[in-house]
Amino acid sequence: MALPLMPKATAVWLVENTALTFEQVADFCGLHPLEVQAIADGEVAIGIVGLDPVANGQVTRAEIERCEANPDARLKLTVTDIPQPHAKAKGARYTPVSKRQDRPDAIAWIIKHHPELSDAAISKLIGTTKPTIQSVRDKSHWNAANIKPRNPVTLGMCSEADLEKAVALSGRSRGHHEGGRTDESVAE
Repeated sequence: MALPLMPKATAVWLVENTALTFEQVADFCGLHPLEVQAIADGEVAIGIVGLDPVANGQVTRAEIERCEANPDARLKLTVTDIPQPHAKAKGARYTPVSKRQDRPDAIAWIIKHHPELSDAAISKLIGTTKPTIQSVRDKSHWNAANIKPRNPVTLGMCSEADLEKAVALSGRSRGHHEGGRTDESVAE
């Protein structure tokens, strides 16, 4: 379900400026009814300035009045033709400074457990460079003596789903490049 922009600020405005029930506000803003009650009591969101959803075009005044008249009715977000922002899926993965020293360990683990992954796939998965991967692979990394293979998922370098997807894609592309041959057809 789509939520309004800045849900808490919207909830503050709705509590202060409408006669909607806590459940209606909570349902519209994606909050718990007790959190909305705490906003009304002044215990939560004390410094948050209310955001008018009518002025932002997220809901109409008529929709608010309809729901004020019927406590069982639920506010509906106004559908807009304005394009919504979406996450950019491409580009290098950012690794926080505190985790960068773990990259060689993650690379070593992937090389050991998933040798079928290409350097490009590892680079995209971990957020590192191909020269770093090559130096870990041929043990010429400046800290090679201290590298211990550790799972990149437990290190927080990537998600389990991302790792599984990369492994599945590498298996599919490898079979495609070999012409789809199996061991049986090679043995004949």
